[in-house]
Formats: sequence, C-alpha cells, structure tokens
Amino acid sequence: MSETVSETFAYKRSHDVVIDAPPAAVLDYVSNPQSWPEWIAASHHIDSPSRPLQKGERFHEKWRTRTGEIALDWVVLDRVQPRLWVATADTDFIGPIVCTYTCEELAGATKFTRTIANPQRKKPPTDEMIRRIDEEAATALANIKKNVEALTIARAV
Repeated sequence: MSETVSETFAYKRSHDVVIDAPPAAVLDYVSNPQSWPEWIAASHHIDSPSRPLQKGERFHEKWRTRTGEIALDWVVLDRVQPRLWVATADTDFIGPIVCTYTCEELAGATKFTRTIANPQRKKPPTDEMIRRIDEEAATALANIKKNVEALTIARAV
C-alpha cells in the first residue's frame, strides 16, 4: 500500500504602517470585517455584524480576483484589545489563510502590522504574485491610515 505525500509550502508576509491614532481605534477599525471593502481592493462583500469581532465569531467574505469570485468563511481565533486580532479561513486553492493584526503604541501613534500567512500552500507564490501582494498591501495600509485618522479627527471634533 503506497501513501501519497503532498508537499506544502509555508508562506508569510508582513506589512506595517504608522497611524496617528490610538491602538484601540486602529484595532477596532480593522477587526470589523465590514470595513474591509473600504481598504482591501479584492474584498467586495462581507456578511458579519458591523462591529469589531471577538474570539470565536465567524463571518463570510467574497473576493473579486482576476479569475472570478472566491468565498471565504472566517473564524476569529484570538483578540486581545487593543493589541492583537487573529482570524483564519480554510481554502481549497491555497490552504488555510491566517490573518494577524497587531497594534503597537508609539508615542501617541500606532504601528499597525498586517501579517498574512498560508502555512500549507500547495505551491510557493511566484515573484510576480509577491510583487502584487506587496503592492496591494501598500494600498490597503494607506487606506487604513487615511480612514482611521479621519475617523479619529471626526470623533475629536
């Protein structure tokens, strides 16, 4: 009896930005999946309450890709206010996705880091995929910064 062993590849990519807002404001914004279509280009539909989600809660997301639409079912694995939020979704195309958001206070601002990991990819990403991921992340982080800073100013007025 022969056993088929399929090789997988671990992938992890982190991007960060400094946001002129307190960590709680940043984490509350990014951990509310209803905000994702405001800053993630591929995310276009979310089924979830419009609030920051807590450990154990689930939500559904639809992505637009170059090849069509992808549906993801997420579960929040952890939340430590105002520092950490972790969610995961299982997929057929790249294995599980683990999304980790961290917020570190920096003298009146917040260093926000978004880490996306695929611990069991069926194949490694190409250089072109990594370039696109980095470009999309830069746009997403700029959008988060702009949106959270605008919300923080609006709440202060």
